[in-house]
Amino acid sequence: MEYSEGLVRELKRKAIQVRANILEMIPPGKVGHLGGSTSIADVMAALYFHTMKVNKDDPKDPGRDRLIMSKGHAVLVQYACLAELGYFDRTELGKVKTFAGILQGHPDMDKTPGIEAVTGSLGQGLSVSLGVALGLRLDKSDSRVYAILGDGELAEGQIWEASMAAAVYKASNLTAIIDWNGVQATSTTAEIFPIANLVEKWKAFGWNVIEIDGHDMVQVLGALDAAKAYTEGPTAILAHTIKGKCFPFAEGKAKYHNAAMNDEEYKIAWQCIENMKREVEA
Repeated sequence: MEYSEGLVRELKRKAIQVRANILEMIPPGKVGHLGGSTSIADVMAALYFHTMKVNKDDPKDPGRDRLIMSKGHAVLVQYACLAELGYFDRTELGKVKTFAGILQGHPDMDKTPGIEAVTGSLGQGLSVSLGVALGLRLDKSDSRVYAILGDGELAEGQIWEASMAAAVYKASNLTAIIDWNGVQATSTTAEIFPIANLVEKWKAFGWNVIEIDGHDMVQVLGALDAAKAYTEGPTAILAHTIKGKCFPFAEGKAKYHNAAMNDEEYKIAWQCIENMKREVEA
């Protein structure tokens, strides 16, 4: 499918703003999940600002699409999108992970408008997403469910139980997006728990599989549209990404899975945002 230059440029702008919102939430000295939030930012921008049906005025709109952040530690990127859409006041970004705010360190569906499930105990989000998808099908709804998974999270057995069930029940309204950045909390996934032949594995479990560059907006849009068009079962989008994408001091480094930036790093991060803005307008 062809995508207009204007659409692609606008979504790139949104992805930059999402990363800027993430920075607002974790100023110098505040620990936060920078790496895994920024690696999936481009995909999240495409979802929230183009692909998904959302309704900021009624977060419980029955006709909405659902996004479940299975890798709940990266919820900063979801907050960044929801704030940009106007689900809550932007002042909440400065109160992340405090009792004074509604944005906690992991998703809380009771506290935060737009959050669909409480996640953070890794491996459970795909099961929750499948349950929601099957419920929507029973209701004869055309709404879709998107589950965001970490590649380190794939070591959890429950992921594969859910993937088998999704294929058996031909849950074509379910799309799993794997943030394939190769780095988890303390080291690379290859060192900690290597999973060989990941594309072939998802295919063997009965899924429609699409492999993309998760930072190429055209590829992201194409994969999301292809997933919507596929009606024979669930789709897994395996998105190759870079942990800490767009912030050179953090890219590909396990240290920034969950860490505090110092003053110099924070200054560099904001300069990167300004550089990206100039590049996308060039």
